[in-house]
Amino acid sequence: MERRRVELGRVQETLLIPLRARADETRRRRPLTRDPRSVEVADALDRDLTRVGGRLRLLGPVFRGVVLDEWVREFLEEHPSGTVVEIGVGLNTRYERLDNGAATWVEIDLPDVIALRRELFAEHDRRRMAAGSATEPDWAAAVAAAPGPYVFVFEAVLIYLSEDGARSAVDVIRDRFPGSVLLMDTVGSAEARRPRAVNVGWSCDDPGELAAWGLRLRDSRTLWDLPPQARARLTPGRRLLSALLDRASRGAGTRLSRFDVDGW
Repeated sequence: MERRRVELGRVQETLLIPLRARADETRRRRPLTRDPRSVEVADALDRDLTRVGGRLRLLGPVFRGVVLDEWVREFLEEHPSGTVVEIGVGLNTRYERLDNGAATWVEIDLPDVIALRRELFAEHDRRRMAAGSATEPDWAAAVAAAPGPYVFVFEAVLIYLSEDGARSAVDVIRDRFPGSVLLMDTVGSAEARRPRAVNVGWSCDDPGELAAWGLRLRDSRTLWDLPPQARARLTPGRRLLSALLDRASRGAGTRLSRFDVDGW
């Protein structure tokens, strides 16, 4: 099979980290999550992914994906015919992991990423792709054409924008889709100042303060605080590591949050 060349911008290149993380995790003897489609996609790219990410940098996306998957799964249990909107979707395979046969999925990213996705994933009536920037309202039409209610997922997206850019992205949802659910990760200011956080643009120490943006906080946890059923699948070594990292990041580390979107 011919391998696909990857030609992406500097920030878009970060999508290779979670892809490798999910693929490597699936190959483990006791994986926290199984994602065979990510293995296929990783193998289809003309890129040496072993050069992407280090041990902890790869573990974080796995934990993050497990928590966000759980929240999306809960949304679909309550709204089986609703719509999942992934903004900055990258090469995510959440559709393959969670699709219930009834929901609609709208996957949005910059044009170069969507062009690559269309080589790797098939669109159909319930799976649609749209090119656009998170900070511009152009993509809203593609979402409005899908049935509500909606859950919006920003996974490793808003943290790479400026604060004004992050708020602009949220404003589109608040103005056009009030009553939706919004899932995102945030990085605390201390974490954002670390040398390895070179691309981080926006930090947030307290997700509750995003009430000023029209977001009502429902749940928030550290990156390392897995749901009980997922924690039970950890090896003893990983369970200890996640407990230590959870304790260390409770101040101003990376958090995963679920919000209800209020209109003005």
